[in-house]
Amino acid sequence: MTPLDLWLSRSIPMCLLLQSLVLMVLCFPSASTCPKGCTCQRSESPPHGLNVTCSLSRLKEIPPDVPPDTQLLQLDRNHISLVPDRIFHGLRMLRRLNLSHNAVETLGEGAFVGLEGSLEVLDLSHNRITSVHKDAFARLKARVMVDNNPWHCDCALQQALGGMAHNHEAATRVLCRSSELRDQEGQPFLAVDADLCNLAKRTTDYAMLVTMFGWFAMVISYVVYYVRQNQEDARRHLEYLKSLPSKPKKPDDPEDISTVV
Repeated sequence: MTPLDLWLSRSIPMCLLLQSLVLMVLCFPSASTCPKGCTCQRSESPPHGLNVTCSLSRLKEIPPDVPPDTQLLQLDRNHISLVPDRIFHGLRMLRRLNLSHNAVETLGEGAFVGLEGSLEVLDLSHNRITSVHKDAFARLKARVMVDNNPWHCDCALQQALGGMAHNHEAATRVLCRSSELRDQEGQPFLAVDADLCNLAKRTTDYAMLVTMFGWFAMVISYVVYYVRQNQEDARRHLEYLKSLPSKPKKPDDPEDISTVV
């Protein structure tokens, strides 16, 4: 066997191996960027995005390296307590987001920025959410599930649910763990037959009115006390003057002289 034959016999398998690796990288560009603890699978249906599953992965935060062509993201049954603003900003193809059974407590204004045009389903059920920013869901077109959370029913929640495309369905599943109205605690959100935003304003107005009345009462009380105190001092001074002995008259007073003549 000539040296050329020997070289060809070794180089051809190597070339085939390199070609296979290149094809794998080209065909599965996102496989190497799958977040740690998650599994990624290419969808068979258009637009052939990734289905990223991170369920039961003991995650304490949302992975920052989710592939940009993800269309389904399963983050349920973890220990996630925070949804940072703009964390999903680059996921323009994301259609379904599952954050259920976590420890999320609140949602800011920019929690779902970037998902306005693509997201179809957002599952936030079975968390610890008590409050949300009034614009947290404002531009979403998705169907949002928010049941089984310890909601505090206030003005911000009323505005947030009112701005959702499917707010009625979401609102029917919201129970007020606490409320601005004491008698609404433990009741469905839809049972709150009041404008909680105006209620807060009226409460502030009442507080200002009570404060002003208190100051006015204090001023009146001081004026009354001051007048009475001055009257008492004047009375005592008059009694003192009356108690002084009168001045005896002298014989050479003009009055006496006129009487003698």
